[in-house]
Amino acid sequence: MSAYETELNLPRNLYLEVTNRCNLKCKACILYRGSWEPARDLTFEELVRITDQLPELGQIALHGIGEPLLNEELPAMIRHLKNRDVYVMFNSNGILIDEKRQYELITAGLDELRISLDAASPQGYSVMRNSDKFDQIVGNLHSFVEHSKRLHVSHPKLSLWYLGTRANIAELPEFIRLAAAIGIKDVYLQRLVYFQNDAGYGVAIPEKTLMDSDGKTREYLNQSQDLAKQFGIQFNASGLNTPLESVQANPGNRSSWEQCFRPNTLMYITANGNVLPCCISPFSTSDYSSINLGNVFESSLKEIWFGSKYRDFRKTHQTDSPPKCCRGCGVLWSL
Repeated sequence: MSAYETELNLPRNLYLEVTNRCNLKCKACILYRGSWEPARDLTFEELVRITDQLPELGQIALHGIGEPLLNEELPAMIRHLKNRDVYVMFNSNGILIDEKRQYELITAGLDELRISLDAASPQGYSVMRNSDKFDQIVGNLHSFVEHSKRLHVSHPKLSLWYLGTRANIAELPEFIRLAAAIGIKDVYLQRLVYFQNDAGYGVAIPEKTLMDSDGKTREYLNQSQDLAKQFGIQFNASGLNTPLESVQANPGNRSSWEQCFRPNTLMYITANGNVLPCCISPFSTSDYSSINLGNVFESSLKEIWFGSKYRDFRKTHQTDSPPKCCRGCGVLWSL
């Protein structure tokens, strides 16, 4: 084992896919072209068995590919993890968050709920997500904010996420206004990820990315930043950088993947038990077998984390020729 790995500990940060089923077929999702794995929900017992192997677990994201609220055991999972004092969050498309589910999530103790919306209008939502549920989702969010006020709770923290492409970037300023109207104080711009070595899927093709964007895109971003400041909204990119930085070319001569700490700090487990290096990897390579580092139903987390596949992945990650999924990842996208 190299000096680089000698101080490696089991991860305290876990991404656990509670289902890979979804009630949408978005054009920017890999489900648009078909799933890598058979449809499956994780059971409560499986979640307990997996997370019990991480005694120092500090944070968990109960999402991956799919809509977490389709798993009926989700509130029980959250409650179990909160009993362990773990910070719990997940992404959702917001369609299923009616008042009943709002109450379940609040009483279970969910810390953070991220809503992926990607549009500021029903028309824009239809283009991005092949769905007419925009008004329903916005209504759900208004209800959630009011419900939290009535119960005098500050959890879960609500945020809106915007998958930015050349096709929808013009709606971003209105998206900031929408967040303000709902009463949500955190908005994130998430840059489109596409297969670097593949023709792409849906709208997720190189021609649609905001990377190295033109002056018009920068104008929309600056306008959105000004509006966010006006409304008291925290406007960030999905990584450790600003929205404008997230769409610019690689700063200096740094290799972006070498800055990523995920191979050493977290683990992503699919609903079928496959262990992947991060939640972005399935979106940034078409070589799925190369990112499968083990299976939790066949080996322990410790055996996988310290095993040869993971060691080889980490070693390659710190070279000029990293794994394909890391080459496809954006500049500082995952930090």
